Amino acid sequence: QVQLVESGGGSVESGGSLRLSCRVSGYGFSNYCMGWFRQAPGKEREGIATIDSHGSTNYAESVKGRFTIAQDNGRNTLHLEMNSLKPEDTAMYYCAADPTAWCDVVVVAIATVTGQGTQVTVSA
Repeated sequence: QVQLVESGGGSVESGGSLRLSCRVSGYGFSNYCMGWFRQAPGKEREGIATIDSHGSTNYAESVKGRFTIAQDNGRNTLHLEMNSLKPEDTAMYYCAADPTAWCDVVVVAIATVTGQGTQVTVSA
């Protein structure tokens, strides 16, 4: 069973930066698609970034060029570096993992394993 625990959320002003981390534990996740999705109140989940076991990444257009996903420690830690934050980035951010062979932001938004979420608030 795979478990995910996020950390690093908080409040920043527009243009600021935050780094989210996700501790991954359990067994059998080495080939999982991993990533992040977010959900703002009253809105659908939005997959924003993924990384597969080969290190290939995929980003939503809304964050491309501003967010960077990375993994280390043998995929035991997942990071999301967020720069040039905008008020519309305000949401609960979730770390996610799925055993699917196809890894993109559509898949991560419906991933079978998710963390408890961490809040990101960006003020104007």
